[in-house]
Amino acid sequence: MSKVDCVFDAGAELGEGTLWDPVDGVLWWLDIWGSRIHRHTPASGQNDSWVTPEFPGCLGLRAAGGLVMSLVSGFHFFDPDTGAFTAIADPEADMPDTRFNDGKPDRQGRFWSGTMFEVEGRPIEFIGSLYRLDPDLTVHRTIEGIGCSNGLAWSPDSRTMYFADSHAGLVWTFDFDPASGIPSNRRIFVDLRGSGTIADGATVDAEGGYWLTVPPTGEVRRYDPDGRLMRTLRLPTDLPTCCEFGGPALDVLYITTAARGRRDQRFAGGLFAADVGVRGLPTPRFRG
Repeated sequence: MSKVDCVFDAGAELGEGTLWDPVDGVLWWLDIWGSRIHRHTPASGQNDSWVTPEFPGCLGLRAAGGLVMSLVSGFHFFDPDTGAFTAIADPEADMPDTRFNDGKPDRQGRFWSGTMFEVEGRPIEFIGSLYRLDPDLTVHRTIEGIGCSNGLAWSPDSRTMYFADSHAGLVWTFDFDPASGIPSNRRIFVDLRGSGTIADGATVDAEGGYWLTVPPTGEVRRYDPDGRLMRTLRLPTDLPTCCEFGGPALDVLYITTAARGRRDQRFAGGLFAADVGVRGLPTPRFRG
């Protein structure tokens, strides 16, 4: 069994958005409900943070420097040196009941983020979508009818796209055209319906294994490309939310967690790291 360590006891309300920068050797991640961007430097143990003007969804590295990310009001650039946010586009400006959530860059230099329905006290509505931001800053809706966008990842050859709807209890696979960025031929990959669990953030390793965080089990599960469960990693707190490989050799799996409603659990909302015996894939950069 792999050893799991808490490397930053951050107490994040809703940790998410793990992203490794191989150039600077840092892990970027988010606290969505805490409205913060975090940066963890494993070599020194230093942790820095920035406040966001609204709930963040996800982030990516830019080839031009800085970050690209989604906030409640759509796509933005962020400059860590100045703390400035620059708006790009808000494709759901007319939809007050949704916000942006999970996403990441693909290996062709595009940036993706999906939306979710989030209105306390109201039944879930499947009105969210998955969007692709191209390097020319045009935005394209690729999948509709989503309750909560999550679990986005691509196979090592970029021919398969994984995407989850947490509210539907499903992870799907799609055929993916790397040249056009168009997913097609949706089919069920992991079915969590009726299990009392949800599919949250995910990543893919260099061998093609799909690593999925599954709250409230405290588990990160690795599936093979056919959807068979290969192994299970257990955390000391039950709300793992997102994961990504990092470290100089991309052999450390970093995992975020959530503390809201879990303050009685040790390390809830912390950032964790584990050596799981496989390596991840290089982090792509948004080319816009």
